[in-house]
Amino acid sequence: MSAIEYMNKIRDMISALGNTSLSAIEQAAKAMAKSVSSGRAVYYFGSGHSILPVMDVFPRYGSFVGLQPIYDPRLAWHNVIGPGGTPELLWLERQEGYVQNVLRYYPLESRDTLIVFSHGGLNAAGIEAAMIGKERGATVVAVTSMQNYWKNPARHSSGKKLADVADIVIDNGAPPEDAIVHIPNWVEPVAASATVMKVCISMMLVAETARILSAQGIYMPTFASPNVIGDPSHDLKVYDSYLKFRRQLDGV
Repeated sequence: MSAIEYMNKIRDMISALGNTSLSAIEQAAKAMAKSVSSGRAVYYFGSGHSILPVMDVFPRYGSFVGLQPIYDPRLAWHNVIGPGGTPELLWLERQEGYVQNVLRYYPLESRDTLIVFSHGGLNAAGIEAAMIGKERGATVVAVTSMQNYWKNPARHSSGKKLADVADIVIDNGAPPEDAIVHIPNWVEPVAASATVMKVCISMMLVAETARILSAQGIYMPTFASPNVIGDPSHDLKVYDSYLKFRRQLDGV
């Protein structure tokens, strides 16, 4: 049964992270905790399907103040064809120079951590976001497919891939083709894996960062489901804390 085949393959890929990527995840979480404990931000960036872990990290139940998504709707398709459709997104994320306009008004600096998600690690959007993070002194973490890194040549004019720019590289463990189930009499594989792996890694980073902060005696306001928490205004209080955090970042 193909559904069970997918489940088993994803389970094995997630389990393999313990051998291939755990050390890098721990290193990245230390950088994230250092940023948060300094009153600074952990920025998340991605384009295309790699924007999904960015959208999922904050605000959501179980995530805390200090995590800051960088979300540009033009770098995520919300249509198939027409405005916001696939062809325009695929073109835009490969255009060199575009991302500097996205990051221009985010106050990235040396105490911050920037996590860049890109399965392929070849498009200009992710590479240039990492370059800008490095120029501003931030710790740059790449979450990408190292199988893809070794298989494909660079496309960016710098001759670099995302993993070449980052300080810390986390292998998402997904194959270059992304889809992992082969169906008889079906040419292309089906059922993508990279999004599952990237979201799993993102939440591993959130969990490990919280553990490190707690060990240092630091608590950050955290969103919680109203289905299980007694205070009906809890999440509104977290939003208030987030507003103070953003004013601090912006120097207001």
